Amino acid sequence: MKKLIHIITNTNPSGKLTDIALLVFRVLLSTELIVAHGLKKLGIGVAEAEQVPNPLHLPEAFNSLFADVANLVFPVFVIFGFFTRVAVLPILAVTLTGYFILHWNDALLVKDTPFMYSLCYLFLLFMGAGRYSVDNFLTKK
Repeated sequence: MKKLIHIITNTNPSGKLTDIALLVFRVLLSTELIVAHGLKKLGIGVAEAEQVPNPLHLPEAFNSLFADVANLVFPVFVIFGFFTRVAVLPILAVTLTGYFILHWNDALLVKDTPFMYSLCYLFLLFMGAGRYSVDNFLTKK
């Protein structure tokens, strides 16, 4: 019983539990980003493809390509834990732009989605992919 209480109240988890949690977190988070936001930009699962907003007034082709890649390609890198910290950066560029520029004056219920994605990917930026990742395999000696 003491061991169970220690496991439950431990504020410094380490080892296998943390690595499994990072694996599950990055796979589920990135899968959700692909399904909920990436595929509808291609018109998959919706009647018409979603138009990508361009609040920074970038060239339209670049803006659309960047948003598509950030919502479809880089999440796959994160799922596999391949160059995770670098792959998170374009995703954060899109989510933070959505929060701070596109939805800044909107109601909390509208801007909570880019806020939560930004927080989650910032967490992965700081924590990394964990032991169960291609990054870990590549850095092993």
